[in-house]
Amino acid sequence: MDAGALSPQDREDTLAALRATAGRGRELDILIVGGGVVGAGAALDAATRGLDTAIVEARDWASGTSSRSSKLIHGGLRYLEMLDFALVREALQERGLLLERIAPHLVRPVPFMYPLTKRFIERPYVGAGVALYDIMAAAQDHGRGVPLHKHLTRRAMLRAAPSLKDDAFVGAIRYYDAQVDDARLVVNLVRTAAAYGARAANRLKVVNFLREGERVVGARVSNQEDGTEFDIHAKQVVNATGVWTDETQAMVTDRGQLKVRASKGIHLVVPRDRFQSTVGLILRTEKSVLFVIPWGRHWIIGTTDTDWNLDKAHPAASSKDIDYLLEHVNRVLKRPLTREDVEGVYAGLRPLLAGESDSTAKLSREHVVAHPVPGLVVVAGGKYTTYRLMARDAVDEAVRTLDERVASSCTENIPLLGADGFQANWNKRSRLAERAGVHVARVEHLLNRYGSLADEVLALIARQPELAEPLPGADDYLRAEVVYAATHEGARHIHDVLTRRTRISIEAWDRGVSAAPVVAELMAPLLGWSRAQVDREVRHYLARVDAERLSQEQPDDVSADSARLGVEDIVPLA
Repeated sequence: MDAGALSPQDREDTLAALRATAGRGRELDILIVGGGVVGAGAALDAATRGLDTAIVEARDWASGTSSRSSKLIHGGLRYLEMLDFALVREALQERGLLLERIAPHLVRPVPFMYPLTKRFIERPYVGAGVALYDIMAAAQDHGRGVPLHKHLTRRAMLRAAPSLKDDAFVGAIRYYDAQVDDARLVVNLVRTAAAYGARAANRLKVVNFLREGERVVGARVSNQEDGTEFDIHAKQVVNATGVWTDETQAMVTDRGQLKVRASKGIHLVVPRDRFQSTVGLILRTEKSVLFVIPWGRHWIIGTTDTDWNLDKAHPAASSKDIDYLLEHVNRVLKRPLTREDVEGVYAGLRPLLAGESDSTAKLSREHVVAHPVPGLVVVAGGKYTTYRLMARDAVDEAVRTLDERVASSCTENIPLLGADGFQANWNKRSRLAERAGVHVARVEHLLNRYGSLADEVLALIARQPELAEPLPGADDYLRAEVVYAATHEGARHIHDVLTRRTRISIEAWDRGVSAAPVVAELMAPLLGWSRAQVDREVRHYLARVDAERLSQEQPDDVSADSARLGVEDIVPLA
């Protein structure tokens, strides 16, 4: 099997290896709990230091916050206004690393306009801030990674974005940040960690921590696919569970806890032709910053910023949330967007470090690492862009108490799988397409999702030419990608493929309903599903879509949450 593959057999081998840690002297160096971007980053960090590492995730890789972000890798322009220069500098450093070295196949520059509303006062003020943003980025060791900003007159702004009202703004400043498919980056991190020797298993939920006196020495886990439980022993455990930090931490101690508050942000996905523009848009609202972000053949519009105290696994977008975004973006558009223009909606929760402020918009985006009891490290807060620094700091804290000397973090020099050879493959994409017998646009799509690993997807098509067919209702995605998700990327269920390995659930008008039966049939022989399981997977996905649509018609959070929870998770498997 290919290095770093998360195949069904690899998962079984991992479960056997994790069970074996109960033997004397067989315990792991580090067990990481939580398969979001920080946990995945910590697994890669630990594995590349030569540590015996494992990572477990209760549901699917990136199934929480890390698949529901604004899909941006950015320095945080608004943090400059808050004079948080250290956070911006850190984030710009990481943006450059991801663009140029770590994940150039997944992270790419994206242009934005910062519109101006005041004719004389605002341009020098905002221009100075954006110039500082560029200067701080250029000061990094590895280069800026994106083009410099440019001032636009009102006429130039309207040429770039004809859909804006003629009198909405007096001009604009165009600047660049970067974009990523957040869920794909996480899966790629996990696979890269596995290629360096880490053991990785999703659908493995921690139900308790193992103790020897006060010390944490591992975790008891439940295999969500069959209901069995077993113990995993480790010298150190890293809790990287994001918005679930309070709950997982409470299994061990109520002393000196980090407190994390969940802030809900929702996003709308609309077709690209509904808003004529060559650049994205950043707008200020009274409560938050609103982005209109280019996303392939779509726009992503977001986000909100509201406190959330309900179900954390499936945060729901209410009708009020959707109306809020439409109302604010329509203030500047010639042709208003309506509910009928919305293809997809998704809601995510930011894990914010709780402070004295009542407003989630003012809580810290900086991270904290704590060691509340021996054997357990907790990492919380932060932002997606700085995941690598959070991971590094968490592993630094964990290895501080290990007996042997451990190497320093080296992840700033570790390209993710698919990064090496990406540019060369991009340059020869026409030849790759000709050899594979597919259109060059298909090869470009695969390269932008898998990097040089696109060769592995094309190899599936070479063996089974019918896998070159697109999925029903989702023409951007090929059947081969479903097979690859199940054999290489750890996908265990239909919704893993439709919501995270691909983005069909938010990009297709029917949210993946017509693709679901085909996806199930493709996955069934690879995962050993019975006919009853195939039918159950399809029924579950359709019910999930219905529940999400119903929740988005509800007037408030409580009723939206109640509607979304009408469909239980699909566990156990049988």
